[in-house]
Amino acid sequence: MTGAEIEFPVVDGVLSGVDFGGRGAGVLLVHGSGHNAAAWTDVASHLVGECHPVAFDLRGHGQTRLDSTHPEQYWRDLAGVVTSLAWDRPVLVGHSTGGYAVTAAAASGLVEPAALCVVDGVVLDDRDASLAAHADMRTAEAAERLRTMFRYGWEADDDEMRAYVERCVREAGGDWLNAGARPGLVEEVTRRSFTRRSFTRRGRGWVRRPAIEEVATVAAVQPGADVFPAVDVYARLTCPMTIVLAEDGFYASRRDEVRAVVDAAPDRRLIDIGSHHNVPMTRPADLAAIILDLVRDRAAPSAGNVG
Repeated sequence: MTGAEIEFPVVDGVLSGVDFGGRGAGVLLVHGSGHNAAAWTDVASHLVGECHPVAFDLRGHGQTRLDSTHPEQYWRDLAGVVTSLAWDRPVLVGHSTGGYAVTAAAASGLVEPAALCVVDGVVLDDRDASLAAHADMRTAEAAERLRTMFRYGWEADDDEMRAYVERCVREAGGDWLNAGARPGLVEEVTRRSFTRRSFTRRGRGWVRRPAIEEVATVAAVQPGADVFPAVDVYARLTCPMTIVLAEDGFYASRRDEVRAVVDAAPDRRLIDIGSHHNVPMTRPADLAAIILDLVRDRAAPSAGNVG
């Protein structure tokens, strides 16, 4: 299942995405940093029988040509996507950075979701600690790590791009993020991360996205921002929320803090899942089942905290 390519107009251009089809409640799937809409392909295949899943490429990612010029643009874009789809109270699902994106969009009031599903993408620090962590992401050392690990911003010719995709598929089984993912899905996501350049340089017509500059822009958070990537953002939420916590993911050691976020308000659930961070690609059927529970419950009375 690949879905149909779709574009979403925003104030300064368009965002690229994939409409996976289906009927019923709208489910917007938001990927994490370094991924793109294709990462949701296998999850969506389990959703289309009961709802209508759509994914899009965040700024600086996949086939979206727009880059961020402000740290809040990527999550504020969700309002334009939902408006373009003419959806009323969709379920918002976000993985990793996308988990904060759906949280911020709901906390700001830009989108009124029926429910949130946050997949290994929580913010647990206070504002001071979060500012320090984001500053660390903008250092030259951090940029070099990203270039080395993921080749962000790499310019490649046709042969180099194909060889890189093939290598990622071949090595996926032993990769700390992709182990357990379907090889064809790894190929699809990796290919979508390359965008044709408008002007080639020495035949290098492809660029691996996101660029380091995109990561740095998003990390340049504003200290006085009303909606801020810190634990106090959850106090602004009024909709039901399910947090999916990967047992070997980025936040596994902070489960008690995640539990505290869940216990702080009704209609919140914590679900542990046996996975590393890349849940949408490695545990798609299990994640889809969790999302479908939210879809089925979207009009039902609250059942309170469980988990």
